Order: sequence, then structure tokens, then C-alpha cells
Amino acid sequence: MQKTSCKKPPNADALNRLIYEFVAAIEKKELELWQQGKRISLELLKDALATRENNSSFISFFKQEVSNSSLKDSTKRNHLSTLLLLQEFKRDIVFSDLTFEFVSSFEYFLQQKGYHTNTIAKHMKHLKRHINIAINKEYIEIQKYAFRKYKIKTVENKHTHLVPEELEQLERLSLTDKHMKLQKSLDAFLFCCYAGMRYSDFTNLSKKNIVDINQETWLIYKSVKTGTEVRLPLYLLFAGKGIVILNKYRNNLEDFFRLRDNSNINKDLIIIAKLAGLSKKISFHTARHTNATLLIYNGVNITTVQKLLGHKSVKTTQVYTNIMDMTIVHDLEKIKQAALGIKKKTDNSFNK
Repeated sequence: MQKTSCKKPPNADALNRLIYEFVAAIEKKELELWQQGKRISLELLKDALATRENNSSFISFFKQEVSNSSLKDSTKRNHLSTLLLLQEFKRDIVFSDLTFEFVSSFEYFLQQKGYHTNTIAKHMKHLKRHINIAINKEYIEIQKYAFRKYKIKTVENKHTHLVPEELEQLERLSLTDKHMKLQKSLDAFLFCCYAGMRYSDFTNLSKKNIVDINQETWLIYKSVKTGTEVRLPLYLLFAGKGIVILNKYRNNLEDFFRLRDNSNINKDLIIIAKLAGLSKKISFHTARHTNATLLIYNGVNITTVQKLLGHKSVKTTQVYTNIMDMTIVHDLEKIKQAALGIKKKTDNSFNK
């Protein structure tokens, strides 16, 4: 009879080490109980193992769970950013540390660092996810669940956007001397105002995403966040201003698309806004909101804006429906001006 070989799992060595450590811990506890003259029972051994689990590293567990998960790479990076903040808050975290007091203190730590309420909520959701996994894997007793009492707080986002006059101020801004180093950040921001792109999508672009269709320039890319394909006719958007910026960097497009990390670019944009005389505090994501706002303001149908932004559902795009008020005012002002023009013409004819 032919022997059937059992395929060795890729993490077999690591699993064997864990089993070895597990058995060694039981044997050590058995010896301690025997030396103390105590009767060995399953209950005592269970307590010993629980102590061992409570004292094992949550940091290592978190890192391993992220690594082994089926999350998208961009989502994994977000979870690891939470892990870095946890390590900054407390270098070594064991499972028994994860109490309501710990979670509340971590929230305060993030507040002191100046994080927005919704950014804190994002990191808390990541922490909650991994605590839930730890409970499911019996590293933490469900009765000690830290998020039983703690409620994650969020606030409704007010989407900052630029009005046409503010966008023109940035377009006219001439950077000189020590501020020349901000030019790439400014150009990337302006390009995304014209294209409506997220930071993650812009920094994943390459030359192959710029396509000529019927001798016209299109930008075609797949969204990092949603996986949706987005097709942008750059030659039709904002009078083709995005193409002008691409031409400026045509000899080194790959470098143009490789920005520094988002937080540093946002710091650049705060300086740029001040230099341009803007009172608003802008971030890179302001570009996307500006794009959607100005498209709707200029009468573009919301379903078209949905496609241009790469939203899977029009409901996501409807966060911009407050802009409809601006559009109504804009349209009525045009009607008013037209009516005034007719009245003036009529008055003039009467004077004759």
C-alpha cells in the first residue's frame, strides 16, 4: 500500500514551538504543585494556563493577527498605525492590561496628541476588533471585556471644501525661495482638486494610468479603498487643468506621484493655505471634497459625480447634498441677474 504524505503547513515550526511551550508550562506547574504537596487537578492547571495567557504579549498577538488576516494591504497599514500608537502609549502590553481604564487612558493619550474625535474612533475600532479576536480565542475572559462599558465616540464630519475664489487663490500662488520645496505638495493637491482623488489613490498612480482615448487624455485607476475602477476624462474636468500639471512633471511622473506620508503633506498644506491667504485649515482630503462640491455647484448630476469619485453607492455621494443649497442660490442669482437685465432693458425702452 502506497503511503500518503501529509502536507506540512507553512507555520508548522511555529505551531510546534507553541505546543512545546504549552506542554512545558503544564509540566512546570505540575512540578510546582507536587513540591507544594498539593493535589494536581484540571482546575489548578487551567488557572496556571490562564495566568500564562494573561501575561503574554498583546502587541505580538495584534501584529500576528494583522499579518495573517485577509484585510487589504491599505487596511492592514491602518491597523498597524494603531499598533504603533499603542506601543507609544505603553511599550509592553499584556492581555491582563486591557481593561476599561486602559482603553479610557489610551483615548486620553490620543486626545493629548491632538487627534480628531473620528480619528480616535478609528483607532478604537481597530483596538476593539483585536480584543474581540482575543476573547474568541480565549486569551481574555469575556467578563473582562473592556468595551462593555466604553463607548466609541464619533461626530458628524463637516467636509471642508474650497469655493472657486479660494481655489483660484491657490492656483495663483507663486512659491519662492525657502517655500519652493512646497511646490510638489501644492501641485499634487491642485491635481486632486481637479481629479477628485484620495491621497491613497494618487500615491498609487503610475504613468500607465494615464491613457489616450480618441486622442484625449483620460486617467483610469482602481481605487485602493473600494477596488472600484474609476475613469476620468481629464480633458473635460476643470478645463483640463489636471493635464497641465501632468505635463509639468512629464519627465518624472513617478516621482510626482510618490509623496511623503499624508501627515507631512497636510502640514505642508497648512503652510500653503496661509501663504495663499486662506483662512481655512485644509488637508489633502479637502481636494476631494472641493472636486465634488464644485462639480455639483456647476450643475453636474449627482450620479455622474458618484462615478467620477468612484463611490459604489450614490448614498455615499449624497453627503454633498448640502451643496445643493449653494447650487440653488447660484442658479437663482443667475435668473435674478437675467431678470434685472431684462427690466433694465425694458426701463430704457420706456425712457425713449
